[in-house]
Formats: sequence, structure tokens, C-alpha cells
Amino acid sequence: MRALRRPIVTVAATSLLLVVQAVIDPTGLLALVGWPGGTPRFDLWWPVARYVVFVPVMLAVVWWAAVRAGDRFWTLTAGVVLAALLAQFAACLAMTGDVALSAWAGGFVTAKAVPTALIVAGVVRVVERVVARRRGLDTALRAPSADALTVWPAAIAAGAVAPLLAGSWWTGATYAPGIPTPRPDDGPIAMVVAVLLLIGAAWLGIRWMRRRVPGFLGTWLGVLVAGGVFGLAQSIVGLVVDDGFRGDLWPLMAAYIHVADGLAFAACTGWIAAVVALVADRVMARRAARSAADPTAGELNERRDASPARIAAGVGIGVAVVAVTAVTASLLAPAAPAVATVANEASVPAGFLRVEDGRFTDGEGHQVLLRGVNVNQLVDFYQARPEVPATRELTEQDFADMATYGFNVVRLGLSWSALEPTRGELDPDYLATVKQAVAWGEKHGIRTVLDMHQDGWSNLPTAEGTVCRPGTDPMWGYDGAPEWATHWDGAPRCSFTGRDISPAGDRAFEHFWFDTDGIQTALARTWGELAGEFADEKAVAGFDLLNEPGFGETAPVTTSKKNGEYSAKAIAAIREAGAPQIVFVEPSILWSGLGFDSGPARGFTDDLNVAFSPHLYAESITMDASLGLPTIVSTERQFELGQRVADELGMPMWSGEYGYWGDDESTAAHLSRYAAEEDARMLGSAYWVWKQACGDPQNGIQELGNGLLSEVCATGEEAPRKEHLLGILSRAYPQQAPGVLTSLRAGVTGTPDAAATMSLTGEAPSATCGLQVWIPGSAEPAVESSGLGDVAVDEVPGGWLLTGCAEGAYALDVKPAE
Repeated sequence: MRALRRPIVTVAATSLLLVVQAVIDPTGLLALVGWPGGTPRFDLWWPVARYVVFVPVMLAVVWWAAVRAGDRFWTLTAGVVLAALLAQFAACLAMTGDVALSAWAGGFVTAKAVPTALIVAGVVRVVERVVARRRGLDTALRAPSADALTVWPAAIAAGAVAPLLAGSWWTGATYAPGIPTPRPDDGPIAMVVAVLLLIGAAWLGIRWMRRRVPGFLGTWLGVLVAGGVFGLAQSIVGLVVDDGFRGDLWPLMAAYIHVADGLAFAACTGWIAAVVALVADRVMARRAARSAADPTAGELNERRDASPARIAAGVGIGVAVVAVTAVTASLLAPAAPAVATVANEASVPAGFLRVEDGRFTDGEGHQVLLRGVNVNQLVDFYQARPEVPATRELTEQDFADMATYGFNVVRLGLSWSALEPTRGELDPDYLATVKQAVAWGEKHGIRTVLDMHQDGWSNLPTAEGTVCRPGTDPMWGYDGAPEWATHWDGAPRCSFTGRDISPAGDRAFEHFWFDTDGIQTALARTWGELAGEFADEKAVAGFDLLNEPGFGETAPVTTSKKNGEYSAKAIAAIREAGAPQIVFVEPSILWSGLGFDSGPARGFTDDLNVAFSPHLYAESITMDASLGLPTIVSTERQFELGQRVADELGMPMWSGEYGYWGDDESTAAHLSRYAAEEDARMLGSAYWVWKQACGDPQNGIQELGNGLLSEVCATGEEAPRKEHLLGILSRAYPQQAPGVLTSLRAGVTGTPDAAATMSLTGEAPSATCGLQVWIPGSAEPAVESSGLGDVAVDEVPGGWLLTGCAEGAYALDVKPAE
């Protein structure tokens, strides 16, 4: 009976905790097995997989861990963590059929698995001690032996398989260059160092664990410990190579991801080392049996086992295994992501913007910087009060005004609900409005990025009579999908820490990601029709497939794999429609909320005219700022994190949104820092937002409408413009430059003199006269240059336009005339 008591108590405690988590979790996202509410969908597989797969797998492994590793608190804790990671893997595998993705996804429950394991192990230990005291039982712990010679083969196996099974592990924004990872595509030196570290950690973990837990599970749990130790080692290296605590808590967040990746890898591959250990155990057992039969042979074997030659031979075997693994992994390593070049982008017609060599170019030898603003005046927003408009009218004057600040791009927000209110039919009036906006932009020298905008999935608010669970609140609608593409399943439309987390919104996104009723395919088809309407429009810079897509209920399955699948469908539809423009692909809303995310799965498309477009809101509207927590990702660091993911995808980066709100002094200070980093990296972006009406649900109905151009809500009149921000946004910059820009610096303090100050250098491989520099101000600027010819400065509305020709290296300095 005593042998059954511990696993029964452990499984009961785990089951009770799963139920309690589901009950108290208001969203279904914070629990290991959440329940967001609404009507169960037994006609679909993915909604029930977490229950019919996750729960049985977790409880089965928990039972096994209690039987084999339940003697001690920490060993049982490790066993429950292993159970949660394996259960997540199994559920994701059942939902997607993708082994590599599902194995990586296991690590995403680490933050929920560890507290659960600690609680369960604590409950079991308390029950054990209470029963032992009442019955006077012996609570002494057994101490299984661990033969060092059987540990080495298992440790070597744990490290050797890492490069061969790297999958999606050790990728993304958290892995700075210099952090050792056992990925073949990170280079042989980093891979070998990482494998050796992993072998060393596995030796320590297995040896420590097998002294406490015998057999197969003991080795597996030892590898699990090693995975965590390996992640910590990566974190320590990251403190050095990733600039440490540079005004934010990024090293701690990165450390968590490193440990989570290590645990996921160990949970999903540790059984391999356990099999090797099992074989080694049997070999040693047979040797021991022969030694017992022949004491002389046994004494000789003991001397051999302890000899330096024997130890050296073992180390040599280990090194040989690592070397063979390195060579094999290098041969099997995936090819580097394709990067668009002049040669392979020749199919883009002349005059269209395109991606070349990791930059935006015009196809005629000029690098292009896209800098401008977001326009939300065509978005189909929820309107809280009929007398307070949700948007302000978009007119040609808006584009004329934007041009006076030197903006050369508009990210134009569109609403699927307005574009396709009836399935399969684009609304001709709305489409005509979009075309008019594109034409106005072209007239004033402004390109347009068409953005399929959404916030919180749709503009539907909390239904009347809805009772929100504690921790959530009734919410306004925002904008996004039409009603025919919206599936709540009765989940409450109640917000948790903001519009982007609600059971209804998460469920609607989950339906989208898993293409229920073909709604994902429908949006991809819609993109094909919309892109076809603009296929010949050179003024359309590109298409932004979906604004800040939600994570649904099963990140990273949704945020990585499903995001990539949708993007690939939409890109294919756009190309089939004959549209050659750039496609902008976004990571999930997690990037805007945390300052980083995984992004779509690597290799999701082979199209080369694609850009990665995260929204760089660090120190602005990220969750740390809204919750009053210390900064997780700094304004400066966010650029590096975005660039790492862009480089992994083989794409250029363009920030489709960023912005700052609050008092004038703090917003200007933040924007100045952003601008300086943007210039140093020679990047472009679109500020949020040009105009925001008083009835915009993102703004709230208050005294003033938000945006760079505000309005007085009581009268509808124009409020004073935010010149403290516009002065920085309108700073001098090269709208296009011959060849490749090699450096860029401009004044970012917002004063007129600073805004008109700029220096740049570049390299033009062939002669071209495509230099075009915007300079704000009323006084003609002073210009100094080298390597440039035919330099001219012409006055335009709001400032000056400098043009010139170059061949080879060139430099330009601009400053206000004295």
C-alpha cells in the first residue's frame, strides 16, 4: 500500500492543481491546461487536444516520476517538470504533426511547469511526513549507486545528438552572436564548444541524479538538469557578449529563454541518453557477474577502470564522438536563408521598390529609406458614442502636410471588416477610397504600405449581459475582421490587462490560425484580390499582411508555425495576382507587448521580396511599462533584437509602428533616443499615428484626441500640433542614396538647427545621380561634400531637397547656414 500511496497522492495533487488553475485563470492562458469559457467544440481536434492529450500524458509521467523519483523533493520536482514539458510536446504534436516545432514548444510552459512542480512536490512531502509520523515509519532515503563509467556514455550521447536534432531550439532574438549553441548553422567552433559544455553539464546532472533516482528515469532527469545548467551557462556568456544589464532586465529574460530551451531539449531527447545508459548498465552488470565468478579477473578490471590510460581512452572516445557529430551536423546543416540580390530580383519591374542585399532599393542602384507615419483614418473602428466620431476624414491635405515634414511613406491601415463585409465580395466604395488615398500619396511623393489592420480581432464589444470572470473587465470593440470570420464559441469578450488578451479574442485568433471554416484561406485570397487591384501601382511600396497578430491559445504553435503558414498563403496569392511589391510580415502582438518574440518560422517562404516588420514599442506601451515594472527591453536594444530575427529570416527590417505618449519632455527624450539608434542603423519606420479622433477606442473619449495632429474633443477643432515630436521625426535624412549607405547621423534634439544637421557616407559601385536628401527648415542649408557631383539644393514645401551624383566613396555634411 505504501508503494501506491505516493503516486496516488502525486497524481491527485497534480489533477487538483490543474483544475484549480483552470478555474482561477481568467483567460485560459496562464494555466497549464486553461479553460477560456464558452461552448466546447468537439467537432474540431485542436480545442480538445490539450485535454485528451496533455492531461493523460502529464498524469502518466507524474505517476512514473512519483514511483521512481518520489523519495526526494527535488527529484520529484524535476519529474513533474518533465511531465509538463512532455505533455506540451505531445499536445502540440497532436495538433500540428510537426515534431521539431512541438519539441521546441515544450519549453514555453516552463514558467507554468516549475511552480506547479514545486507545489506538487511540496504537497507530497508534507503528506509523506504526516503519514510517517503517525505510523512511526522509517523516512530514511535510499541512495542508489551511480557508476561513473556508465555516466560518460550517456553524457556524450546527450551532447552528441544536439547538433543533429537542433530543430527550432537556440534560435531567435535571445541568442546573440558569441553565445555557444549546438546548431550547425552557427559555425563549427560555437557548435563544438556548446556540445562540450552540454556533455559536461550532462555528466554532472546524470551523476548527481542517478545517485538519487535509479535506472532509465534517473538518467533522463539528469539530462533535464543538465539542460537547465546549459541554459544558465549560455546566460552567463550572454552577460558578456550581449552588453549585460544595459538599462534593462533583458539578461534575465534571455536567461529564462535559454533555460527553457535547454529544458525542452533535454525533455524531448533525454531518453536517448537514458537508452545509452541502460545499455552501459547491462554491460557493466555482465562484467560484474564475470568478476564475481573470477575474482582475479575482477581485480584486474578494477585496476584497468581506474588507470589513467583508461580514463584518457574514454576522453578520447568522447572527443571523437563530438568530432564525428560536428562533421555530420555540418553536412546536414540547413542552408543559410536566401537573401535577395540584384540578380535574383530582376523579375521585379522597373520603378517598383524592392528588397536587395538586406535593404530597400529602387532597382536602379539606390538605397531607399522609408520614413513616415501611420494613417488610421480608413480603419473601421468600434464607435462608443454615435455623436463622437471614431475617425477623422482623410483628405489630400493630409498627404500634402505629411510631405512638408519630409515623410515619404504612409502605412495606411485598412479593415477587413470594411473591405469584405460579405464573404467573397470586396466593397467597391471602400476599395475606391483606398485607391484615392494611394493616388494622393503618389501626387505628393509619398509611397503607401497597405496594412491589414486589426486590434483585438474585431470591432465587436462585450455583449450585453456578459459576466466577466474575476480579473477581467468588459471591453470596447476595436477593429479587424468581419463578423462572418469571427468565431467566439461563446467565450467572454472580457479584457485582461488590455484589449489584446481576452478569451473571445484568443479563441477567434485560434480559429483563424487553424483555418476553421477556411477563414485564414479567405484572408489570403482577399489579399490576392486586393494586391491585384494595385499590381501596377509603383507608389504602393508593399503589403503588410496582418497588424500585430494575436497569439491565440497555443503559442508558439500559432505565433511561429501558423503565422508562417498564413504568411506563405498570402504571399502566394499576392504573387499569383501579379503584384510584385514588397510583402511585410509581422511577428505576433507579443513583440509589441514584450519587446521581442519568436517571429514566423524560419523558411516559411522562399519569396525574396519580403521584409520583417516588428513594432518597436520598447519603453512605451510594452507590458513592463503598463504594469509599472522595470524595463525589460531598452529603446536601443530592441533594434538589435529585431535585427537578429530579420537576419535569421534573411530579410531587411522595417518598424511598421512605434510611438510615445505622456508629457512632452519624456516623449521627446524617448523619441530622440529612438531616432539616434534608427539613424545609426540606417533604418526607416512609420510613427503611430498621424491623426487620432476623439472617438477612436484606442484613444478613449477625453479632452484631446491623440496623434501628431490632435483635435479638441469639445469642438472638433485642430489642437496645436506636437511639434516637439514632429521636429525630431522631420529631421534631415537621405530618402534615397547611391549604392549603399555606410553611415548616417542627424540631429535628434528636435530643435530647428539640430533637425537640419546631418552627415552621411556611402559607396556607389557605379555612377548614378540618385542622391535625394530631405532637409527641414526655412533657411537654405550649408553643404559640404566629397565624392559627389552636380549637387543642387532646391526649396520644397517645408524644407529643402538636396540632389547629387556619385561614383565610388562619397560623404555629405549638412548644417544650417550661419
